[in-house]
Amino acid sequence: MRKILNFLTALSANNNREWFSANKEEYLAVKERVECLALELINAVSAFDLEASYLGVGDCTYRIYRDTRFSLDKTPYKTHIGIFINPPEGKKSNRMGYYLHIEPGNCFVAAGTVCLPSKVVTAIRRSIYDNIDEYLEIIGREDFRAVYPSIGENPVKTAPKGIPRDWEYLPLVRPRDFVTSHHLSDKEMCSSGLVDKVGEMFRIAKPFNDFINYAIDETVTD
Repeated sequence: MRKILNFLTALSANNNREWFSANKEEYLAVKERVECLALELINAVSAFDLEASYLGVGDCTYRIYRDTRFSLDKTPYKTHIGIFINPPEGKKSNRMGYYLHIEPGNCFVAAGTVCLPSKVVTAIRRSIYDNIDEYLEIIGREDFRAVYPSIGENPVKTAPKGIPRDWEYLPLVRPRDFVTSHHLSDKEMCSSGLVDKVGEMFRIAKPFNDFINYAIDETVTD
């Protein structure tokens, strides 16, 4: 892992095609290490979610080359690496999954997903509202709170449509992105027990993912 972080640090300082070409062999070695890590994490998730066993490394990893066509940032390469294990369809699925972000000084584990269609977000909010006791039990577990103290990003400013403004749990349904995360230091990332540690964090998040995925799946089948 230290070699991966060192390469990303160097790439961040030299984000150009000339440097990348000159260091292509190092990148290929990093890519191989990432693929091995992805496979280990797929196996870790498969231990508690059998559908993950049908995923391959390519279903869970991303190209390092940036798509600059519609971006003001024209640097050609990503300076982070992501591994997203999202059973059963893989990284492109609009379902809740398990993510490891590798970026020097900004590594984290996450569960959930982002940028869901508005129809799906509405269904998730309604499911939380209708099944609040079940949802509170899931996110209130001691092990869950220890890893994931907060849930949701990009909240709306007021009550979402269909949810009473005076509902006591209103903050739980305001997010547009139902995701939760846990920061990992570079030292933790380089520890020998990384896969076991991340795998356990993923396992703890499974009931949360399952709850939201049920609402997503119900929307898709409507």
